[in-house]
Amino acid sequence: MGGVSTGFVILAVLFAYLLGAIPVGSWVARRRGVDIRMVGSGNSGATNVQRTLGWGPGLVVGAFDILKGALAVWLARRLGLDASLAALCGLAAVLGHNFNAFSGFRGGKGVATSFGAMLLVDPISSGVGFVVAFVVMYLTRYVSAGSLIGAVTTCLVALALGRPWWELLIVGVISALMFYQHRENIVRLRSGTESRFGQKAPLPPAGVPSKLVN
Repeated sequence: MGGVSTGFVILAVLFAYLLGAIPVGSWVARRRGVDIRMVGSGNSGATNVQRTLGWGPGLVVGAFDILKGALAVWLARRLGLDASLAALCGLAAVLGHNFNAFSGFRGGKGVATSFGAMLLVDPISSGVGFVVAFVVMYLTRYVSAGSLIGAVTTCLVALALGRPWWELLIVGVISALMFYQHRENIVRLRSGTESRFGQKAPLPPAGVPSKLVN
């Protein structure tokens, strides 16, 4: 750890988790009078915000979610942590986004935050994964399918490039988390009922909270 104390590392990882836990999606939706947890998929990520509130709010949330992951890794490096520990902070940010301790351990699905973190950990592998994900989304209009195939691609590219074991471990864990968070989407993909990109999620009637499957 290059002389960095264990306590300092723990504090850095905890800070990264808290950074990832910033509920940007919930804040943006609340400004529109919407509880994002009660509409669409119930997730606070960019896809659900876009489907519920439109492109503008969705893009804002997506940009901030990417920034959370990237900032966690960048700050860890600035604090003097080595590459492996900086990647661990990136993973912590993803966990904070997915399992927010301040929102009942609910959050988003971690796609944007994972991309932001991996972009700084391994720009080549994550870049290739992003391109593949974009192509799949464009051809199928399934955000979930593109995200999952992009995650697998990132893992395979990192493995093919002979990245160190700690990076392969971090990438593997992030990808496994993504599959776990998309487990319901996978069921819908197999049954042909998954929502396509751009498909709007209806808002519940005023005063009637309801969680719609999306």
